[in-house]
Amino acid sequence: MSSQITDPGSMKVRVFPTAEAAGQAAAESVAAAMRELDTTRERVGIVFATGASQIETLKALTSISDLPWHKVHGFHMDEYIGIDENHPASFRRYLREKLTARVPIAAFYEMNGSAADLEKVRREYMERLQAADPQICLLGIGENGHLAFNDPHEANFEDPEPMKIVTLDRACRQQQLAEGWFPSFDEVPNQALTLTIPTLLKIPKLFASVPGRRKAAVVQRTLRDPISQSCPATILRTHPDVTLYLTEESASDLGDRVLQ
Repeated sequence: MSSQITDPGSMKVRVFPTAEAAGQAAAESVAAAMRELDTTRERVGIVFATGASQIETLKALTSISDLPWHKVHGFHMDEYIGIDENHPASFRRYLREKLTARVPIAAFYEMNGSAADLEKVRREYMERLQAADPQICLLGIGENGHLAFNDPHEANFEDPEPMKIVTLDRACRQQQLAEGWFPSFDEVPNQALTLTIPTLLKIPKLFASVPGRRKAAVVQRTLRDPISQSCPATILRTHPDVTLYLTEESASDLGDRVLQ
């Protein structure tokens, strides 16, 4: 059972005792949205995030029966530049293991960050994404407030590009190391491909899973700081349909009244 608050704007915030409970709740909400879209659309476009925050959500979502995966055209938000698709930190590998190997998805379009022609990758990926017209996005929030790989110094709330190459800041790279995706800081790539913030905000339904004590400070900033590119996640407060799934740990800096 969760507690719920509503922050200024229309953001819904739900708090759960554990990451497993938060992930299950997020998955059930995504599943309900998928079933609703199944009744009105021939194709269901979904953008998926990766990383530690998504593990429980994807585990639960891929365990729910009778979802219309045969209609789903899936995409991911970002990918490192210059690492092989089989690298342990590759988001392509992550989504193969945690999503496409587990469900009969109609199509999944991988973002090839190791291609020689990244401009071609960007152009073709956006053509496919726009054709799919995604209606659902599963996302997380980085410790520095990033959405996808739009770190504070790269984030642009009015970005003219739908997808771009970005340079990752030290805080972002340090998070990837701390979560165990790389054996050393120097091995964390400096650059990545990412969907931009306007591209994400165009998606009608956003489901943000943000568990764990390491995310407590950025959760507080997301809900309480002025909306600013210095904490890109604050822009979520302007979206008409976004739900934040927190754990008691990640909500711990918000104060006891959030849990009442």
